[in-house]
Amino acid sequence: WTYLRGLVGMQTKRNYANIARQVIDPKEDGQNVQQFMSDSPWEAQAVIQKMQQEIAVTAGLQQGGVLLLDESADEKAGAKSAGAGRQHNGRLGKVEMSQVGVFLAFYKELVWTWVDGELFLPEHWFRAEMASERKRVGVPEERKFATKIELGWTMIQRVKAHGLPFEAVACDDLYGRSGWFRHQMDQADIIYMAEVPENTQIYLTKPHFGIPPHAHGQAGRISTRPKVLSEDQPVEVRQLITYPDTHFQRFPVRNTERGVLDDRFAMCRIWTIRDDELAEEWLVIRHENDERYTYALSNAPAATTLERLAWLKCVRHFVECANQDAKSEIGWDELQAQKFRAWEHHLAMTIMATWFIA
Repeated sequence: WTYLRGLVGMQTKRNYANIARQVIDPKEDGQNVQQFMSDSPWEAQAVIQKMQQEIAVTAGLQQGGVLLLDESADEKAGAKSAGAGRQHNGRLGKVEMSQVGVFLAFYKELVWTWVDGELFLPEHWFRAEMASERKRVGVPEERKFATKIELGWTMIQRVKAHGLPFEAVACDDLYGRSGWFRHQMDQADIIYMAEVPENTQIYLTKPHFGIPPHAHGQAGRISTRPKVLSEDQPVEVRQLITYPDTHFQRFPVRNTERGVLDDRFAMCRIWTIRDDELAEEWLVIRHENDERYTYALSNAPAATTLERLAWLKCVRHFVECANQDAKSEIGWDELQAQKFRAWEHHLAMTIMATWFIA
């Protein structure tokens, strides 16, 4: 209760000592708050699961919700915090000493909130010479290296198992370019709208795809990996913007402070090689603000309306709202702690606070 009051009621400098002084007594030094956050063995996931259950039983949120997957980095002064290292910091637009989290947000109309998160631990944290450092900051012994993509899939499975209602997942091209990730969601019957880079290769007609035949008596190893066997050639998604068959049309997506968002969109059915399998997907092209083009792939059913596809293509905007609220309103990025458990506890309390506000 003390920590939550500090997160919600204070405007800045929400560290352990200041929270104790502001909420409890000016003479407090924050030791009890620090113990509660960094050392106390309460389970962060138990708190987070409770928040997911509350969303699941809230009237108006049981249908139409979307999960938004994103990563967010916080600059660190040194490498002593769990997971800290020189890695890409999107907020700064460069490689810097940072701590990176992978987050899931839930969005439905005017409600957005974080619902889960995982601390990304760079691969060098699992080297033998880092064993004492992992122990010092309390990285669980069973924790193994996992990419941001693998952490994202773990969380999606987790919230689905907990009964959080959602109808689709939207993510940026870090995740969308992974055929494995899209394949996993498709196998789990989860609809996705995944951003992809402009050089992503697709097929406009269905190619013949399979294991290359091995002629009797032919020398060399027998190929076991499927490939395109026909003469069909892939094209990059950016090439389609100049194709005469690509038809752009405006769709009103939502109201904004500057009026109705009604960018031009083009959609078509295409084929991709997704995790060594041939897959038919939607390609959605957005002419954003009549300036730049962005691209996404989706496994939404072929009968999905173009209006729905346009809406899903734009919904990822609200993960930025969730990230901004967690940082500016709740002080997510003001955490001054080194331990892995403190990061997880701070996440649980931040989710509680953002869900309360939502």
